[in-house]
Amino acid sequence: MMNLSQNQRQTFKITPLQIQMLNFLQLSTLELEDRIKNELEENPLLEEGSLSSDETEREDYDDFEEGVNNDDFSDSLKPDNDYADWEEYAHDDIPDYKTKTNNQSADDELYSMPIVQENDWRTELKAQTHCLPFDERQMLLMDFIIDSLTDNGFLSSSAETIADDVSFTNNIFVNVEEVEHLLKVLRMMDPPGIGAADLQECLMMQLQRKKEKGFDVDNAIDIVAFNIDELAVRNFEKIMRLRNLTSDELKLAIEQITSLNAKPVMDGGASPLAVKDNIIPEYVINYETNLHGDSTIDISLNNSRIPSIKINKDFAQTINLAKDKAANQYVNTKLSAANWLIEAIQQRETTMLKTMRAIVIFQKEFFKTGDIRNLKPMILKDIADQIGMDISTISRVTSGKYALTPFGTINLKDLFSEGIKVNSGEEVSNREIQQTIANLVASENKQAPLNDFQLMELLSEKGYNIARRTVAKYRENLNIASAQMRRVL
Repeated sequence: MMNLSQNQRQTFKITPLQIQMLNFLQLSTLELEDRIKNELEENPLLEEGSLSSDETEREDYDDFEEGVNNDDFSDSLKPDNDYADWEEYAHDDIPDYKTKTNNQSADDELYSMPIVQENDWRTELKAQTHCLPFDERQMLLMDFIIDSLTDNGFLSSSAETIADDVSFTNNIFVNVEEVEHLLKVLRMMDPPGIGAADLQECLMMQLQRKKEKGFDVDNAIDIVAFNIDELAVRNFEKIMRLRNLTSDELKLAIEQITSLNAKPVMDGGASPLAVKDNIIPEYVINYETNLHGDSTIDISLNNSRIPSIKINKDFAQTINLAKDKAANQYVNTKLSAANWLIEAIQQRETTMLKTMRAIVIFQKEFFKTGDIRNLKPMILKDIADQIGMDISTISRVTSGKYALTPFGTINLKDLFSEGIKVNSGEEVSNREIQQTIANLVASENKQAPLNDFQLMELLSEKGYNIARRTVAKYRENLNIASAQMRRVL
């Protein structure tokens, strides 16, 4: 027998528009620029709008202590307007919406590094081989070998594997001896170490080049050939004993080895037209201190790259004059999408400015000086509670976002840190402790570097009582090697 029962419960559902808006908040400046450009190409009701000189989106914050006024901002998502009657909208006197104002001069635009044309290292390597007296078959094999190299210039495949691959791919028979001969030729080319199987062979090839040029590198060759494992763990005493070297001779050999390239090709995975990624900050923060010590701060969004957009009413009205039902339906669909995009951009800017203002107020001492020791413990919930937003919203607004400040460009996620209580009872940011560790390592005796236990004791003397494993974790977060790996002669 089937039993039926009723129960009542509360559930929370997120609408598709809210999900889309949350994803929109997470866009970086470059991603937003691409998104708007794509919409301008796909939606005929959108166009780039002219900017009025009297419009402004920049907000000045004259007092760090000023509270956050939640009434100035709208936290809720507004639904799209459903324009069932185009005639009503066509005669609307509301001015065109705009999402950006030109409150920056041309001099304020961020410098963008020009893209420089440069040849790929594989292309240059093939150009070297084309100058050699190779026949068509050898040229084919050499090109195949070069294409088989990793992005760092290593050759992970054996001669037998390459011979089989070439034979199968080109329907010809290639013996191993042919490949081995061409590998010897390849390893004589530039850059030194090209075609090496591993780090040890790469270093040996470079040292052999130096020896051929008359440099005395015999000790360095012996160490790389027979004691590379001891060298990797800085076991200098064992190397001196096994190789019968003095401290000065070992120091000279290590200097010769460390001057070599660990990889045949550095940054080999880059595109031929690629340049270093320039960080484009989402926020620009400026402040000044007057003679009375009062701080004036200015927070703005870096919208110099973002196109301003508005509704193209002329195009919509032209289609509407045709009195075609399908055309009107198309216009309404595109109009709804255009209005949502404009509102989403405005909501994104409002939320970002509101969040950044709360962060600056919370971390006022840090933003006055740029000193990490003035950074207070702060988590996402602190900012969410202050401005009445959800933690997930704060996370999206700050994730992958940067701010340009008078003391450099900072990653917003670096401002968030857990707090640790010190002996005085005060709670300090773990960033402060990490900075202290970095300072201790920078001033240590490199011949007898501080291990994690010694760092823990020194931190305890400064009032930071943390465990040794926590010291190790912070050291690894700072990309600081262990004491053994930091040791030098």
